Amino acid sequence: MHSATSIHRPATMHAMRAHAPGAPLVWEEVPIRPLNENELLIKVSACGVCRTDLHLVDGELPNARYPVIPGHEIVGRIVEVGAAVARRVPGERVGVPWLGQTCGHCVDCEHGFENLCEYARFTGCNLDGGYAEYAIADARYCFPLPERYSDAQAAPLLCAGLIGYRAYRAAGRGTRLGLYGFGAAAHLLTQLAIAEQRRVFAFTRTGDAAGQQFAMELGAVWAGSSEALPPEPLDAAILFAPVGALVPAALAGVRKGGRVVCAGIHMSDIPGFPYALLWGERSVSSVANLTRADGREFMQLATDIELHPEVESFPLEQANEALSALRDGRLRGAAVLVNA
Repeated sequence: MHSATSIHRPATMHAMRAHAPGAPLVWEEVPIRPLNENELLIKVSACGVCRTDLHLVDGELPNARYPVIPGHEIVGRIVEVGAAVARRVPGERVGVPWLGQTCGHCVDCEHGFENLCEYARFTGCNLDGGYAEYAIADARYCFPLPERYSDAQAAPLLCAGLIGYRAYRAAGRGTRLGLYGFGAAAHLLTQLAIAEQRRVFAFTRTGDAAGQQFAMELGAVWAGSSEALPPEPLDAAILFAPVGALVPAALAGVRKGGRVVCAGIHMSDIPGFPYALLWGERSVSSVANLTRADGREFMQLATDIELHPEVESFPLEQANEALSALRDGRLRGAAVLVNA
């Protein structure tokens, strides 16, 4: 394999690891294995904290393995490259997303739906992720990042941005967009939607005055409780909150022909609702994972449109505290773990 001559490759690293569902992450020293031919060793500078990480910690992801290092919004610089890696060099900044590997030859992969590959492996779920000093990733699934964003600002682009963008495209071209759950993804999509001349209606937890104020500061035309109807019918709604009861609530808020898109990897059960809410060619769909084409498109948009990711930084060893802040709704924007 090729190796960096000017960047030190340590034998071990510190990481926050999940050992079992429901247990807090553990700070420990782990070995850094040799690279396979298509892999990169990356010194992690920042890793976003995503709601999917909470689902992993809570045991709600059926294909997760334990122990595992969570984290799939990884920003860092290459330390070493595998023998078959081309066009990547030590010192280059890259981003590592949720989609870690696919088979490349199943029906879904061959038809451009690698996000649905039955054999896919995911960063921070069944591949070790970025809650660590170093990360190993397949070079073919990493992205260059727009230079205008710092490492901490770039981290949430890799999931809140990327999978949010896939949901945004699935919502269609209507101008009145509802966002349920105003966290990391919604605060980025609000900025993108407004740049594209859309009107954003933000829905938060009941009583979340701070979240509603944040949405209005970003340019939403209305913000209120997720239990409320919007002041006018929506063309589409995207659900980031993992609450099944929001599906009929969102259906009640969209016009005939409107779309409701569920963007989370996990959601509580959807309660029964009258057919009248669905009638009129309304639709409910989900988005799953991302493709590399999504990544290229979104990173180009993030280059052309100056987004302002709002991040709250935590030292790597405080990952449990960052997850608690996310669970309790105490974050404004996105949480990011940073290495000194």
